[in-house]
Amino acid sequence: MNKKGHVLNAALLSIGLGAVLEPATELSAVPAMLETMVVIGVPVTLGALFPDVDTAFGKHRKTLHNLGILAAFAAFPEVYGNLEFVWIGVLTHYALDVAGSKRGIALFYPLSSQEYGLPFGVAVSSRYATVVTVVVTAGELLVAGLIVFEVPQWGLELARQAIGV
Repeated sequence: MNKKGHVLNAALLSIGLGAVLEPATELSAVPAMLETMVVIGVPVTLGALFPDVDTAFGKHRKTLHNLGILAAFAAFPEVYGNLEFVWIGVLTHYALDVAGSKRGIALFYPLSSQEYGLPFGVAVSSRYATVVTVVVTAGELLVAGLIVFEVPQWGLELARQAIGV
């Protein structure tokens, strides 16, 4: 996808994650939800744009589009105590390039230059690129919702089964 697609993805994802993580069930809760959207939105957008820095150097969709870079951004908050949500932006950038674009990305670079993508992506210049971006974002939000609302219950159920309750 192009920069416009990555920014649209990050913005929609930040709005959706803000609503999932800080739902406004009452009017008085709306400011907290909006604050969560901004707190998530800025680092997610920065992370969503970061992998395309490799267009200025290196090999695009290889140098900064791999699992090593994602792991570094995921570990960064643990080591340095900041940039908590940037890795989400990097991950969604990868998801959009893998699921939304024909070309895919080299997940295992520099060990392998093989690019991985799904067969239903579109060209970056396609008139359907924005629609594909919205569809991929909806899928990302569905996964995020499952993680936030369902995974804890699965873990609780497994714990109950383990102790025989």
